Amino acid sequence: MEQFDHLSSAIMDILRRKLADRTDEYAFPPPIFAAMQGEFRELDLEAGLLTAQFPVLESYLNPYGTMQGGMVAAAVDNTLGPLSVLIAPLNVTRQLEMTYSRPVTLDMGYIVVTARLLERKDRLLFFKADVRSQEGLRLARSKAMHWIMDEREVQRGNAD
Repeated sequence: MEQFDHLSSAIMDILRRKLADRTDEYAFPPPIFAAMQGEFRELDLEAGLLTAQFPVLESYLNPYGTMQGGMVAAAVDNTLGPLSVLIAPLNVTRQLEMTYSRPVTLDMGYIVVTARLLERKDRLLFFKADVRSQEGLRLARSKAMHWIMDEREVQRGNAD
């Protein structure tokens, strides 16, 4: 747990330096990351990689007793988002595609999301993410495209 806290502090320091005088305008980590009890596990900025873990909570279960797909997607987005801001100017998710392989069950304890930057083309960022059990079993995978906002979009607070 202490290593995760140290990594979270290091990530926040990077974001504070990067955002400089705009730090108060943004919530990092996002409130939903905290609500989902996310913890950062690994960061490799040179490789464009961030890993986070999220507990599988009873409140996340669907009627079948498995983690609701939207909660799995939220865990992915909560890993991709911080990575995207760490490696590029402010940006937003434009497209998120999820492919589910196996159900996430309460007895798994938590899921591990590893997000990786694949490519940057002009103002577009392309990512992939894997969702695995703590034993390494792939549960889902994702592709995402993010849009780097220009200064006008940042000032307006959107990327329409």
